[in-house]
Amino acid sequence: MTTRIAAALAALAITAPLAAEQAPAPASAAAPAQAGEWRTFTTEAYRGKRDSVSFVDADHGWYGTGAGDLFATRDGGATWEKVASRPGTFVRAVGFVDRMNGFIGNIGTDYYPGVTDTTPLYRTRDGGRTWEAVDTGAATIKGVCAIDILHTRRIYQGELQPRTVIHAAGRVGGPTGILRSVDGGETWSVIDMTPHAGMILDIKFFDEMTGLVFAATHPDPAQAEGLVLRTEDGGKTWKEVYRSGRPFELIWKASFPEGGATGYATVQSYDPERATQLVIRSDDRGKTWREIEMAQDKTARQFGIGFVSKDVGFVGTAAGGFATKDGGQTWERVPIARAANKFQAVPTGAGVRLYAIGTEVQATDLPR
Repeated sequence: MTTRIAAALAALAITAPLAAEQAPAPASAAAPAQAGEWRTFTTEAYRGKRDSVSFVDADHGWYGTGAGDLFATRDGGATWEKVASRPGTFVRAVGFVDRMNGFIGNIGTDYYPGVTDTTPLYRTRDGGRTWEAVDTGAATIKGVCAIDILHTRRIYQGELQPRTVIHAAGRVGGPTGILRSVDGGETWSVIDMTPHAGMILDIKFFDEMTGLVFAATHPDPAQAEGLVLRTEDGGKTWKEVYRSGRPFELIWKASFPEGGATGYATVQSYDPERATQLVIRSDDRGKTWREIEMAQDKTARQFGIGFVSKDVGFVGTAAGGFATKDGGQTWERVPIARAANKFQAVPTGAGVRLYAIGTEVQATDLPR
């Protein structure tokens, strides 16, 4: 193995637990916060980054850990309760439909040490306290890195009926696949993505048929190029709409705010010699993409991304947070904890609250 490949593989391990002593000390959740100020919630200590957070409103949310623990809050993150623990499961993704019903994605075996659970996706009907394995029949996928929940409506017998479309996709290191449900999780189909991508890190659907996966071309990071695929037929066929053309790159996470046409995604680089950090932007629901420079910093390997409008957004990196107010033309550093892997925007009476999760769980309140 060359020194360059070895360095890239070692860097990839940042998706596994990070040293707890390197994380900033949590601030009091009860402390008053100014608009735009990031506050850090008090949570149970964890030696690493947490990967996913899911809020159904400004008060009720959940996050999981690689140790198989699931935590819930009923007061917007001020306090957290451990509602379930499943050692051997790596909770990589969490997606809740409402206060009781949700889905928990497991990374699966043969990737991280200590993970023994082979079930890729669980369902809960009691706010996360008990989990049942999602039944996909004889076919399944290896593991889940992202869950996308779409609330939509469909005409049925002359009436508009609510409909919940769910996709769970993975995984980092491959193999790749998607679990799909168009009836709120009652029945599932499996989409084999191995002909199209070597890794899948995120997924986003705009409607029942139109969606994107954020991926890499190869499961080996030394050979991987960043990749975005688009479908217009519910995953039956896929079109390549972006490829980075550089090795050691993955498209890690994406954000399309307000259900609009403009969205962004992080280009995660494992090239130890590359200082240029890029994000990509689309203004046509992912049909085309262009690259935007975020920073010149070898240490700022990117993770999550969260935009609250087409202009205002944040990126989490191994070196902390970055923010833009002009659609990515300029960026500044902001006090987001290291390795923020997932952002979620939730409407509030005064504007929008943006949650971030990584080595810490944080939030900021922004005006409309």
